[in-house]
Amino acid sequence: MQITLNDIGRRFNRDWIFRNINYTFISGSSYAILGPNGSGKSTLLQIIAGSLSASAGTINYHDTDREIEGSHIFNYLSVAAPYLELIEEFTLAEQIDFHFRFKKFYPGVTVATLIALLGLEKAKHKYIKHFSSGMKQRVRLALAFCSDTPLLLLDEPTSNLDSQGEAWYLQLIQHYTANRLVIIGSNQQNEYAFCDHRLQIGDYK
Repeated sequence: MQITLNDIGRRFNRDWIFRNINYTFISGSSYAILGPNGSGKSTLLQIIAGSLSASAGTINYHDTDREIEGSHIFNYLSVAAPYLELIEEFTLAEQIDFHFRFKKFYPGVTVATLIALLGLEKAKHKYIKHFSSGMKQRVRLALAFCSDTPLLLLDEPTSNLDSQGEAWYLQLIQHYTANRLVIIGSNQQNEYAFCDHRLQIGDYK
């Protein structure tokens, strides 16, 4: 997969958050979008995901030799972000079942292996609303990594995770990102130290 940003900009009212971003993301590489809180990292990720429109510029998506319509890009991506809500009234097992009605499992992953990966075998019938913030973030990450999509978008992936959770996140990176396009929005070096490329959002103010 290849994603090309052509003079992308976004503004709120009269203030530009960023503008004139020209950049290409290519599968098999990992990219970090860097900047302090409020700099526009999440906004750019949402534009790439197609959930937010750009105020200026265009985005082109290609998978092998064919172009992907922007309105269809959701079929090719998985997202994990602390602000994405899980369905609180579902149990863990129900949440997993619901998610994978829309996505295919990453090769070799099943419901059982995903729950084992989370280390939540005893909580599979527990309601999400009773999970801690750290458990919820683990679920978000596991669902994204274990979906068979060429594009993986991660926004502040270790939010609400302790040191053990951060190590677990890095294991996911090692085992579930081969040949995928990974884009991470972060200002924490431990989240993106492995990335091949860095885009400083502050360069586009």
